[in-house]
Amino acid sequence: MRRAIILRPAAAVLVASALAGCREDMEVQPKLTAYSSAAAFDQNMAARQPPTGTLDREALEREAALGRPPAPSEALIRRGAERYKIACTPCHGEAGLGDGIVVQRGFPQPPAFTEPRLLAADASHVVDVITHGWGVMYPYENRVAPADRWAIALYVRALQLAQTGKDAADPAPAQAVQR
Repeated sequence: MRRAIILRPAAAVLVASALAGCREDMEVQPKLTAYSSAAAFDQNMAARQPPTGTLDREALEREAALGRPPAPSEALIRRGAERYKIACTPCHGEAGLGDGIVVQRGFPQPPAFTEPRLLAADASHVVDVITHGWGVMYPYENRVAPADRWAIALYVRALQLAQTGKDAADPAPAQAVQR
């Protein structure tokens, strides 16, 4: 009986140590990293461009989300305010007057949201600018999710209403915005 008690812990330690040595992480496996060379590919580059016409998994879902504006709600405007403060205030400033911190440090000043052409623009214009950029503004397509772009556009409308007293949410013809 005493011998069986001693063998059980010893057997458990032996099995545990044997299993621990068999673990091989994915980082140890042979693979090509982005900047390594690979003789099998053109120009010995391991980093490959996707084939022409390839879409990532979420591309169709993102495109669908851009096409349909969500119903305005207080929660959506709050979300837009939160995302605006993260992504937009460095250039546009907290009130949307184009006086953000990077402008104070020499970056070109963006237009104020109270300019007549931006008051006349509809929310889809704001979403398009966030997606594709405008002038010196970089595209934020990869930085801001489509649903958050609509939320930011609604928050921009709220800023315009707060500063001008005019309801800029009325849809205007697309020709009102000149590129």
